[in-house]
Amino acid sequence: AVHRVPLRKMKSLRQRLQEQGLLESYLKQHPYNLAAKYFPGIAVEPLENYMDDEYFGTISIGTPAQEFTVVFDTGSSNLWVPSVFCSSPACRNHNRFNPAQSSTFLSTNDTLFIAYGTGSMTGILGYDTVNVAGINVRNQIFGLAETEPGDFFYYTPFDGILGLAFPSIASSGATPVFDNMMMENLVDRNLFSVYLSRDSQAGSFVLFGAIDPYYTTKGISWIPLSAETYWQITMESVSANGAPVACSSGCQAIVDTGTTLLAVPIRAYRTLMMLLGASSSGEISCEAASSLPNLIFHIHGKEFPVPPRAYVLRSNGYCSLGLQGMDVPTEEGELWILGDVFIREYYVIFDRANNKVGLSQLP
Repeated sequence: AVHRVPLRKMKSLRQRLQEQGLLESYLKQHPYNLAAKYFPGIAVEPLENYMDDEYFGTISIGTPAQEFTVVFDTGSSNLWVPSVFCSSPACRNHNRFNPAQSSTFLSTNDTLFIAYGTGSMTGILGYDTVNVAGINVRNQIFGLAETEPGDFFYYTPFDGILGLAFPSIASSGATPVFDNMMMENLVDRNLFSVYLSRDSQAGSFVLFGAIDPYYTTKGISWIPLSAETYWQITMESVSANGAPVACSSGCQAIVDTGTTLLAVPIRAYRTLMMLLGASSSGEISCEAASSLPNLIFHIHGKEFPVPPRAYVLRSNGYCSLGLQGMDVPTEEGELWILGDVFIREYYVIFDRANNKVGLSQLP
């Protein structure tokens, strides 16, 4: 029993807004606050990160099944989808869960609030059967959105979020989907793995309970977690051209499928912008991009390179760096987010049995 959810990559939010002439006004109305996601205590989801690249899969909830497109997000822990109780414009043009049409739904009086970089969602919690890649998780707690303020979700091609981080950061104490899979012995191994294809290639997936040997021919480097909240690890440094350029006295990093870019502490971000010859907004000449150095991430005694073809984003003849500045104070020092720009270079295994992340370099 191999439980693989195929992920599809769609036109990015940036492209769709550009086509409708809405990008400039949208960006003014939705200022960037990536840092909000990583403050402890609330599960915060800065969905503006889906501006550039988007990977989604399909799940179903209820009996008979009602289908939803979700982001599989290792940077949050709650499952939620829009519900028929929601009249926000963002709900009206997405699939909405109707509990009256499910014979297995159980209601609660508990409420859910999740703050976002661009707004928030509120709703109620309920229980129902959730089907992910053929795995039926019975009595799974999930959020039924009643409000989705603002217009951010209106433009997104996904309906909801399926969080794959730890229970400790779940809003309202809701048990995450993968925790229930483990407790009910629905997966062969207590791990899941992610492959994100480059460019417009098909084939991206999340695989529950297994490691696909096709993607690990270069061996797996196992890295212990430094916290069981997000998928957080310790980095020794980041170097380029053989010299350290950032994180020189060590820092923390979160491996996050729900963040598109590499999120970098502000000081390191400015250093990298200068080193790589980019403008303050991150734009770079496409000709110069081919001669840029690899960024080398030093983690657990090993080197993990990210080449310029990975961190330079090309769109409509323009090139920009797939980096963004962010400052999140943590007790352990500065924090980096290794988003899809990093993950596309590696097959990533999220191992709950041993609380480790496995990285296998892709060809």
